[in-house]
Amino acid sequence: MGMIANYQYLSNENLNEMKHFNGEEDEIFEEVEDWNEEAEILLDIDKMWDVLHFVLTGVDSSEPIEGNPLSEAVVGVTSLEEVSEFIAYIEKDRVADIIFALENFDIDAALENFSMEACKKAELYPDIWDKDVDVEGIKKEIYICFKEMIDFYKQILEANGNVLVTIY
Repeated sequence: MGMIANYQYLSNENLNEMKHFNGEEDEIFEEVEDWNEEAEILLDIDKMWDVLHFVLTGVDSSEPIEGNPLSEAVVGVTSLEEVSEFIAYIEKDRVADIIFALENFDIDAALENFSMEACKKAELYPDIWDKDVDVEGIKKEIYICFKEMIDFYKQILEANGNVLVTIY
């Protein structure tokens, strides 16, 4: 299987639960899984989260860039530190900034400069960069994830919602 990234609408009530979470790790993860099943607005970019972060920022997702809306679009703003799975959230006041940054990012130029060797050197997930892979297919997949991410954040803005980011 592997680690996949999901982005979903997060209500104010659920956001408040996350902010005040102090129970068992399993409890919050089970809650989040339930929210995933009930999500009205959901984006699944599968295994492309690390390479998308790299294309947008020049670094892998293990090095989130604080205050950078392109980095935040992929890995969220605030992560829960006391859980083993990656769970983060973005409050609604950051969503418009993220949309602005994504819409003003030149994805075509970034993909023209895309390098499988750079992905391998950065040790991005998933570890496919030195295999015989269709580079154009990878670029197309990144492009689709990027466009879907813009659409997702626009839907969140329209719904006046927060965002839950899970990578597991």
